[in-house]
Amino acid sequence: MGKKSKTIFSCSSCGYQTPKWIGKCPDCNQWDCFVEEAHSFKEQKSMNRWTDSLPKAIPVSANQDYFEIKDRLLTGINEFDGVLGGGLVPGSLILIGGDPGIGKSTLMLQALYGLTTNNHKALYVSGEESIQQIGIRCQRLATKSPDLLAFAEVDLESIFSTVESIKPDILVIDSIQTMFNSDLTSTPGSVSQVRESAMRLMQMAKKTGIPTILIGHVTKEGAIAGPRILEHMVDTVLYFEGEANHVFRILRAVKNRFGPTNEIGVFEMKDKGLIEVPNPSSVFLSERPAQMPGSVVTCCMEGTRPILVELQALTGNASFGTSRRTIFGLDQNRVALLSAVMEKKLNMHLIGQDIFMNVTGGVKVDEPALDMGIVFALASSFFDRAIRHSTIVLGEVGLTGEVRSISQIEARVSEIKKMGFTHCLIPQSNLQHTKDIRDITIGGVKTVSQAVEMLF
Repeated sequence: MGKKSKTIFSCSSCGYQTPKWIGKCPDCNQWDCFVEEAHSFKEQKSMNRWTDSLPKAIPVSANQDYFEIKDRLLTGINEFDGVLGGGLVPGSLILIGGDPGIGKSTLMLQALYGLTTNNHKALYVSGEESIQQIGIRCQRLATKSPDLLAFAEVDLESIFSTVESIKPDILVIDSIQTMFNSDLTSTPGSVSQVRESAMRLMQMAKKTGIPTILIGHVTKEGAIAGPRILEHMVDTVLYFEGEANHVFRILRAVKNRFGPTNEIGVFEMKDKGLIEVPNPSSVFLSERPAQMPGSVVTCCMEGTRPILVELQALTGNASFGTSRRTIFGLDQNRVALLSAVMEKKLNMHLIGQDIFMNVTGGVKVDEPALDMGIVFALASSFFDRAIRHSTIVLGEVGLTGEVRSISQIEARVSEIKKMGFTHCLIPQSNLQHTKDIRDITIGGVKTVSQAVEMLF
């Protein structure tokens, strides 16, 4: 008698399953996201490969040495190691996503090569490229090493057998959407295949202690394709960001069980691969125009790292009756909110003005401390008056026009001072925390109207 099979519909966003197609997912509220999958009830004997020996429960207070993080593996790429919190943790499962062609595979090959220089054996498994193609890329990147092994395969059983025989110190899967689990009858890339493949790779990583990196495709909205449970399953989630017409790439940690979240690493894409940018502030400000209206520098925190960015704004009379709001690198709703505050509290008639804003360098920033920068970039363009080149502004702006305190003010001001700025305007409530910082003039304000009087 044949095996029983059935057809189910799975949500491509969250993995919710239903026996029939429905338009809206009741779990994540996404529309038109259900895909049909055929499932058979095959015995999944291979699932026991990494779970034969049952672990025993251990009291947390019994032996603290057991719970300490073992020596991390360093890739030699400081920006990459810093985003991970100091290197790769043995047994960790890392998911990295980004747009096609952004440089995910390039970064992984460079990181694996760095590990091989420290006498580590690395295995790069590709389901999208042949071994010859990987070799050509390694030759271009100058990452050839006898300890960097390439394997073109999509079947999980073959991959696990290779891992058992080679015993690498690190494993990279490129990409998780191409992996195939023979216990399931659905096609590679389906919700069930992605979820089950990631689960088995996680079991392998925890059992063997091999740090495993999964490369994931992203949707047109920028989220990693497949069920959201994939992000909950892994230890670290990294996003590789960047615009196609910009040379800078930003690696951002949005989840990290072994380090701070929202840390970033900055790279520059060149012919020979990705080059580290150890001081992003100097790069983002390198082409800043002098004494030009609409240009303002502010400081944002990316994890524990203060970075100076230039905000540019341009205002002009609306040509077609309805004003336009074109924003790049900032939250468009936040800019609309602050323009309404300026309309009400500063008597600036922006309702009939087209507003264009941009963060130079192609970087995306989203933090309340940027509010003052947005306000003064718009005000500088509206009044056609430049803000002093050596001045920087910080602070969160409330709906009543008050300037509210921001976090980590000491680290921000220290970075501002290091970059050569001599004047800094911050919230009044933060002023007491900067008394020990010398050689920079720091002013405090309580409202945006008071700040406008000081700068213009």
